Formats: sequence, C-alpha cells, structure tokens
Amino acid sequence: MLIGRRREPGEVRRRRARITADLPFAIDLMVACLRAGQPVSGALSAVAAALGGPLGERLAWVNGQLRLGARPEAAWSALETDRPLAALARGMTRAALSGAPVADVLSRLADDARHDARAASSAAARRVGVQAVAPLGLCFLPAFVFLGIIPVVAGLAGQVFGD
Repeated sequence: MLIGRRREPGEVRRRRARITADLPFAIDLMVACLRAGQPVSGALSAVAAALGGPLGERLAWVNGQLRLGARPEAAWSALETDRPLAALARGMTRAALSGAPVADVLSRLADDARHDARAASSAAARRVGVQAVAPLGLCFLPAFVFLGIIPVVAGLAGQVFGD
C-alpha cells in the first residue's frame, strides 16, 4: 500500500515543512500589525518582508493582488492549493466576505496552527520510538539467543543425553 503511494519531491516537502513551521509566527505578526492599526495589505507587506522564504513569497503575492485591486476572496483563494495555507485562505476569505474582525480570525488560526505543529511533533516522536525497536530487536535478539537460550538448551541436552 505504501509502495504504490506517490512520493513528492524533496524540495516540495521542504517547502511545505518551512511554510508549516513559519505559519504560526506569521499569523501572530499579522495580528500584531492589525491590532496596531495597519490595514490588511500593510500587515501582509510587513509580514512578507520580515519572513521571506516560501511563506513570505506567497503572502507578498497575495498582497500584490490586493493592491492591484483583486477581490480579497479571489486573491486568498490562490493559497487554498497549498495544504498548510488552506485554512488561512479560507479564514481570510470568510472574514472578507462577512466583515468579521480579521485579527480575531487570525488569532484562532494561529492557535490551530500551533496545535497542529505540536501534534505533528508528537507524532514524529512516537514514530521514532517505534522505528527504533526494529534495529534494537535485530541487535539484541541474536545476543539473547546465543547467551541465554543456547546454554540452557545445551545444558538440558547434556543432562538428558549424558546419562
């Protein structure tokens, strides 16, 4: 089942991991900018300049679209194709359509992103523990057989056949 599954290239994986790691920080920066009185485009500009990397590029692109006059739902919908950014895109689209306070929406998204990051770290730690069992078993099983089982069997065989 896992063999037939398509693997994504390493660059795509690294890019997604960096976006996922930077997302809570980026959202917190946006919230701080918005609560300080910046408009959404100003907050996006500041966050994109501060972060850089793949997330900064994506946010700068959205900011460019908004400054060129694109409708917010159209600009943010481009981020829905990136798995880590889909929740941000949906939340910002809903906030733009409903008029909800953007800072509140973003605060909840940052909390969710931090929770997801903690869950992913915890799952990775559990996977490492499970994956470490096989090499340990392969190392200790022969030693156990040679030092524990064979002497007992040899001793019993000597007693049974020695008489």
